[in-house]
Amino acid sequence: MSGMVGHLARRPKLLQGGDGFDGGRLRSDERSLASAMARRIRVVRRGLSIVAWTLPCMAVQSLCLILPGRPKIAFARLYWAIFTRLMGIRVRVIGEHPTRVDGRPIVFVSNHTSWVDIPVVGGVLDGCFVAKGEVAGWPLIGTIARLGRTVFVSRQRVTTGKERDVMRQVLDRGDNLILFPEGTSSDGCRVLPFRSSFLAVAEARRDIDPSRVPMIQPVSVVYDRLGGLPIGRASRPVFAWYGDMDIGSHFWRLGQNLGLRATVVLHVPIDPMRYPDRKALTQAVWLTVADGAATLRQNRPPSPIASEPYGRPADEHPIGQPAIAV
Repeated sequence: MSGMVGHLARRPKLLQGGDGFDGGRLRSDERSLASAMARRIRVVRRGLSIVAWTLPCMAVQSLCLILPGRPKIAFARLYWAIFTRLMGIRVRVIGEHPTRVDGRPIVFVSNHTSWVDIPVVGGVLDGCFVAKGEVAGWPLIGTIARLGRTVFVSRQRVTTGKERDVMRQVLDRGDNLILFPEGTSSDGCRVLPFRSSFLAVAEARRDIDPSRVPMIQPVSVVYDRLGGLPIGRASRPVFAWYGDMDIGSHFWRLGQNLGLRATVVLHVPIDPMRYPDRKALTQAVWLTVADGAATLRQNRPPSPIASEPYGRPADEHPIGQPAIAV
């Protein structure tokens, strides 16, 4: 009897939630609410910081465009590097930054997972981006792109020759180019086939001085840390931006997270003069970028890849064959 009385005496404490199930659930709900609030505050803070950084930088870059020399190039890279930090993304770079060989310009060729690739790659490499023509009409983003000397292309076959000549003019004036030859962003699980038309600017032709034919620098970009931990297939959509996603909602989802990291692998430059045609060159570049990205997705130690001599890659891997998804 006394034992039962003692048991009943303890029940009010459990019902009041002191150490019981209801109290534990209440504390769990409070923690969840606090965590959700912290995430919202984090993404708002990051967004405001980016706007506060961007507005004065637009004025500075406008001035840099007037000045001769490299200020416009160096400041654009600084802008993107700090932009990435304000987003909370740490960038790891593997490989050597290229230098011009015999004065030849460089075309950087990268896979494309998200709009975040722009600040990540832009903060690492000196070059002008090549973007689809629609970007020029996007509010604010189009203005930023123009200030960064972006080259806009329509991606229509009838204008390929004209746009190739425009890109060659950019290279001839001393700038490098940054291309995403997949033509669209992906889900981050594979590298889509490269469109050879994007590399028309690097095609070796008899009517082009060999010193004007640019070197090709393959670049693999993979987002490999979320919350400080390696990313698996299920977590890649946090970074990936594709389909009908809009930038605002994607930024809201991504910006709430901590421990973000992107890894950029700068592979060994490729000389287009080694390849008989544009398609063979495109295949060699695609294989290098896809293999580097697959290594990163598998969370294996990456290293820059040197393209195989012409023959074996093109024979063994037909153009358009998708890279292994991991």
